[in-house]
Amino acid sequence: MTDRPSLRARGQLRPLDRSILLAEAPAAAERVLGLVLTSSIGDATVSVRIVETEAYRQDDPASHSSRGRTPTTEPMFGPPGFSYVYFTYGMHHCMNVSCEPDGIGAAVLLRAGVVVEGVEAAQVRRPGSPQRDLARGPARLAAALAIERSWSGRDLLDPAGALRLADDGWRPGADTIVAGPRTGVRHGSRTPWRFWLDGVAEVSPHRRHAKAQR
Repeated sequence: MTDRPSLRARGQLRPLDRSILLAEAPAAAERVLGLVLTSSIGDATVSVRIVETEAYRQDDPASHSSRGRTPTTEPMFGPPGFSYVYFTYGMHHCMNVSCEPDGIGAAVLLRAGVVVEGVEAAQVRRPGSPQRDLARGPARLAAALAIERSWSGRDLLDPAGALRLADDGWRPGADTIVAGPRTGVRHGSRTPWRFWLDGVAEVSPHRRHAKAQR
């Protein structure tokens, strides 16, 4: 089980070395677990510790980059550590972090997080949600941090950026990381590229796409 007190306490943020995200997408998705994503938008700062991720890359039929390089997916093909934000179902934004070397279309979807700073601001953005659900799921995570499409293509490793990914010294133990099939994807639904921290209530539930290959 994951150490809950440490998981919820945010330490001093330290810049993240870009080389951490040069790994292939599945390895990068594991490495992102436990890192802290912070947004300073308007007069509010909200930070979440990432507790669930999914990996996507250009040779993967479930990945947006599998359809080639486009103005929308350009951040996925750029250097590692940049934001890729997409809009889905006509109502939700989802946040990704580019990974692998420049020129390869790969990214890590941030599926869920634990709010470790700015709970009150997150609650304003997610009215009526219990604290467990503030960033439980990729759309909720983006909403809690006030992330929209305009934030796509930002360098998340810039310590002075308004949207930044950093390390506060807390890292999950290898025995607390679980891997399994991705959730809600039609293609590549059996690929075990979803990673999460065991025993964390903020991890989103697995849902099988109605048209997923059996």
